Amino acid sequence: QVQLVESGGGLVQAGGSLRLSCAASGRSFSSYAMGWFRQAPGKEREFVAAVSASTGSTSYSDSVKGRFTISRDNAKNTVYLQVNSLKPEDTAVYYCAARKVSRQDYDYWGQGTQVTVSS
Repeated sequence: QVQLVESGGGLVQAGGSLRLSCAASGRSFSSYAMGWFRQAPGKEREFVAAVSASTGSTSYSDSVKGRFTISRDNAKNTVYLQVNSLKPEDTAVYYCAARKVSRQDYDYWGQGTQVTVSS
């Protein structure tokens, strides 16, 4: 079982930056692949970025590639999402999720943190 708590969201002007954090409690954090997703009002939740459990390899959606960076610190049981060059269309609730490496679906989700980008 993993509990996830996101933080770091807020209101920022277009072009600004934020660092989102996701603190995990529970055992064996390093054995979970971690991901960030977001959901804008009236839209479905979408994948943003992921980092693997073992090698730390990363993947990104095309809409954030080059602007967002996902990273993890296994010693702190924390995954980060550095979001730069923010655009109004990045406005959404951002969710952290954890997936056992043996599974394809994310099993554990945080409560989300709001990111609002003003133009």
